[in-house]
Amino acid sequence: MAETTTPPGDGHALIVVVSGPSGVGKDALLARIRERSDRFVVPVTMTTRAPRPGETDGFDYIFVTREAFLDAIERGELLEHAEVYGNFYGVPRSQLRGALSAGRDVIMRVDVQGAATLRGVVPGAVFVFLAPADVASLEAHLRSRGGEDEDSIQRRLATAAREFEASGEFDHTVLNVEGDLDQAVDAVLTIVQSERARPDRLPTDV
Repeated sequence: MAETTTPPGDGHALIVVVSGPSGVGKDALLARIRERSDRFVVPVTMTTRAPRPGETDGFDYIFVTREAFLDAIERGELLEHAEVYGNFYGVPRSQLRGALSAGRDVIMRVDVQGAATLRGVVPGAVFVFLAPADVASLEAHLRSRGGEDEDSIQRRLATAAREFEASGEFDHTVLNVEGDLDQAVDAVLTIVQSERARPDRLPTDV
């Protein structure tokens, strides 16, 4: 696929929040966007969960202790934070400020609970709900990842059912069909280009 770009300075830089149920492909979407366009900055989420095989500290996530995470909350260093499946996740503010000041768009993936928090923190952000083709494909993807028992998978599916109900609170919904990731990427890039070009858009402050 051809790279899609919008030069920095063409409209105000955006914060784009991508959310959706666990296993829908948020990480894969952002990775493909990184491959196709260099205009985005993807902040690294801080978390207290243990690294999965192949994950790198500082690239996939910032892995910290529970004590260090709570200290970051106390000092107001996190844009948002949430506890999901017994682990904390949060986004450091410093990574967003640097990107926006340079005129680059920030794209970040958070869980649905985190997206709800961000609406009150950065009301100028663009919120995108990434949805699976159907529940069966979501379940198949969760099982293919491995590393989780049946109870954990069932909890994630039950949570996903509740998260689907929140999709109407997002600005846009993008369908991620298994095997056609670039279609979802195209949709997100089109949304960003359109939103950034809006004449009534104001600078985003974090």
